Amino acid sequence: MLREQGVNSQVEMAAVLERAGFEPHDVHMSDLIAGHRRLKDYRGLVACGGFSYGDVLGAGGGWANSILFHGELRAAFQAFFARPDSFSLGVCNGCQMMALLAELVPGAAHWPRFLRNRSEQFEARLGLVEILDSPSVLLSGMHGSLLPVAIAHGEGRAQFADDADQAACEGGRLVAFRYSDGRGNAARLYPANPNGSPAGIAALTTPDGRATIMMPHPERVFRTVQNSWHPAGAGEDSGWLRMFRNARAWVA
Repeated sequence: MLREQGVNSQVEMAAVLERAGFEPHDVHMSDLIAGHRRLKDYRGLVACGGFSYGDVLGAGGGWANSILFHGELRAAFQAFFARPDSFSLGVCNGCQMMALLAELVPGAAHWPRFLRNRSEQFEARLGLVEILDSPSVLLSGMHGSLLPVAIAHGEGRAQFADDADQAACEGGRLVAFRYSDGRGNAARLYPANPNGSPAGIAALTTPDGRATIMMPHPERVFRTVQNSWHPAGAGEDSGWLRMFRNARAWVA
């Protein structure tokens, strides 16, 4: 689990990773800079959500720049993302940060940036997303699921460099899930679409499925009791735990 100054979701992330069978390590960016921890020693990297640098440097921008403009860190992240035995997940602020590292992530050239919500305010609620058919190793076997998820961001609107990049992501099955209305349709309007992202885009992946980024927080609703509604007899685990168990099965 990777975090930076201001990130605050590492405890929930540790809980779901441990439930899925991982041994989570809390790694701060300062640990990497000082050489106390090394990316090459890990198979999985999970960039947690929160407000790195209070988002005063832009959505994940300060965090991303601390990597892009540090020669050794840049090389270490590029090498990690290139390893065929590694996977990475960016959630919320971690999603914003990884999107800005797209030049280091194989297959992420068409990813968008994430800018201020159309509502011009922080949005925090439970929303609904539809898992799409994508190569993401984390979402294997989840295609077609409609799942409630925690939303908590002020800068979550996906903005592509141009229409061609959006078309490449949609046509290449790189959109991993999207905000949905109650009828299972792509949410294009507020509040079902909390930020104004085109076509309700909420998560993306790479062609090989090893890197996945998402704005909502599945780690905050991995227990059934954390959901706004669930079927009777649903059991302890929500549908989101499968995403993390997929990751554990992939590295096994």
